Amino acid sequence: MDRTLVICKPDAVERGLVGEIIGRLERKGLTLVAAELRTLDEATAGRHYEEHKDKPFFGELVEFITGGPSMVMVVEGPGDTWKVVRTMMGVTNPKEAAPGTIRGDFGLLTGQNLVHGSDGPESAEHEIGIFFPSP
Repeated sequence: MDRTLVICKPDAVERGLVGEIIGRLERKGLTLVAAELRTLDEATAGRHYEEHKDKPFFGELVEFITGGPSMVMVVEGPGDTWKVVRTMMGVTNPKEAAPGTIRGDFGLLTGQNLVHGSDGPESAEHEIGIFFPSP
């Protein structure tokens, strides 16, 4: 089985959309294998968004993701789970996301786009390690 990281960001938690997002993932056939509601600290957020540290929006990313609780999850599926999740999420800008996707149905702002999903198998394993480290 293939695993990927999914985060329901603070805006999804605040708007009561976590159940809807998990339901969509489960109805697709993915299995939730780990989950925790937590407020991320700046160090963890910085590790998560490390690839963007030199970009002008890095501070905004960290400020937003640490601004309230997020539901951090590992989901599992039969293969290329990250790709399935990314398709279900829709494109980053919710105004351009297709109807039927999470962002297309519920998102309004690019900076607060409800959900994060790993963008490949390597990043999935790296991100899972950040949020759910092995003992």
